[in-house]
Amino acid sequence: MKNKLDRYINTDDEKLFALIEQGDEGAFTQAYEKYHKLLYVLAYRYLMNTEMAQDAVQHVFTRLWEFRSELRVGISLKNYLFTMTKNHVLNLIRNENSAVSKNYEMAQSAPAYDDNLIENLEKKELMSCFYKAVDRLPAQKREICLMKVREELTNQEIAERMNLSVNTIKTHYSEALKMLRIHLSKMLIIVTFTTLMSILSVHLIK
Repeated sequence: MKNKLDRYINTDDEKLFALIEQGDEGAFTQAYEKYHKLLYVLAYRYLMNTEMAQDAVQHVFTRLWEFRSELRVGISLKNYLFTMTKNHVLNLIRNENSAVSKNYEMAQSAPAYDDNLIENLEKKELMSCFYKAVDRLPAQKREICLMKVREELTNQEIAERMNLSVNTIKTHYSEALKMLRIHLSKMLIIVTFTTLMSILSVHLIK
């Protein structure tokens, strides 16, 4: 099934949404792979119950498929799924016991940081993919990348630490970026991939 889904990897959300509306099972599976973890965390944040959160996500994707012909292409797929999840969670809370309601109240009164929950989760997923790709680099290139990203060292500082010339550091990092492009392009949708690589490329001149 994974190989069959490869052609959907670089498909943007708008196209996925349109394909799902047309009954494309591959597009639906890709949407699930892309968003089910984020939806689970969103549901769990309010329900504080693993089984209920898993059921909530299952419900959302089941409804998405059942009512695919009624979808309005043009609405953000991500926002559509998040809104469905939150609405379903609210319905669950109305029908559940006071403990679940209390969890929801606590989540609602959490610090402002939680307003950016989804954005932060997406960044976490993105960086997780990045570090998996970095782990596949040759040792020296991996070390340089980590010093660039984690420690934000300049080429000069890395050169001094590794007893190499600045030009050598630049060459290794440039080659590392080319390798990362190959790895990341297989793991990320094109928009996210492009954004990450543009950020990493900035480090090349420092």
